[in-house]
Amino acid sequence: MRIVTDRKFDKNFKKQPPKIKKEFEKRIEVFFEDIYDPILHTHKLSGKLKDLWSFNVSRDIRVIFDTSQKDIIILVDIG
Repeated sequence: MRIVTDRKFDKNFKKQPPKIKKEFEKRIEVFFEDIYDPILHTHKLSGKLKDLWSFNVSRDIRVIFDTSQKDIIILVDIG
């Protein structure tokens, strides 16, 4: 599995406070090990984002990602 980032993710990640960036680093390691680890609360989205998934970085910060490409996960947004 390879992870790549979208421009929107990169832009919004830069805006996050250092505490969230550190927590993201911890969570992305867990994500690499097990995409469905309970600590991440990984879930499929609905509505306009119905083809995307999300995992929690903190109580109010989520990462939206796309799994539609084989062996590649695209981090679409954070916030």
